[in-house]
Amino acid sequence: MAERRVSRVDSWIWAVRLMKTRSAAATACRGGHVRVNGVAVKPAHQIKPGDEVRVRVNGLERIVVVERVIAKRVGAAIAAQCLIDKSPPPPAPEILASLPRRDRGSGRPTKRERRETDRLLGRPSS
Repeated sequence: MAERRVSRVDSWIWAVRLMKTRSAAATACRGGHVRVNGVAVKPAHQIKPGDEVRVRVNGLERIVVVERVIAKRVGAAIAAQCLIDKSPPPPAPEILASLPRRDRGSGRPTKRERRETDRLLGRPSS
């Protein structure tokens, strides 16, 4: 197991199994979905123990603190020792099911849909 004091953020995200592939981790960094200590970073950004890494994966934000820096992908048990997970719990399935969904590219919501959304979110009606 290769262990260094600093590592690339995309490599580390892949090594601790937050992303399935390193190229997906690099793409997430370039897209602004990865933040280290509150700052959006590029894939080659160097991380060190104690850094807070926020990764948005599938619409959910994972918040982890770097415990140990690794460069190569390791087993799940060892990968779990390399980070401290401070992510909030995922929303309940009932909440996810009650949120209104629109097909991508289906245009603007109708007036009725907008009013239903406002009512669900507790916004005052206009």
